Amino acid sequence: MVALRILGVDPGLRCTGFGVIELSQRGNDPEYVASGTITTPSTAALAARIKVLHTGLKSVIELHRPQVMAIEIVFVNVNPQATLLLGQARGALLAAAVMHDLEVHEYTALQVKQAVVGHGHASKEQVQAM
Repeated sequence: MVALRILGVDPGLRCTGFGVIELSQRGNDPEYVASGTITTPSTAALAARIKVLHTGLKSVIELHRPQVMAIEIVFVNVNPQATLLLGQARGALLAAAVMHDLEVHEYTALQVKQAVVGHGHASKEQVQAM
């Protein structure tokens, strides 16, 4: 039986989180494969940070060989500059995924929390615990 390996990404310019799970065709519970963070130096120029994110996710993809990536959709927050920077970080991550022919699915933070915890207003700690 062929398993489906999924890469989940929580994008950030300073710290991008990722997790890899595997689903069997038998419908068993997802199996944990790996998780971690890709951290960029806060003193580096934007272009250098984008490169770190892109090459970091590229390495994760090459190591764990997922077929699908799920990534959080950027929401417009109070600070438009922060939103733009996050969008650029997200673009670097998306580029790494599509260059490896991953199928990409995009979800809001509310959708992720609903799926993982059972309600959309869960805290980060509740999501981590799950």
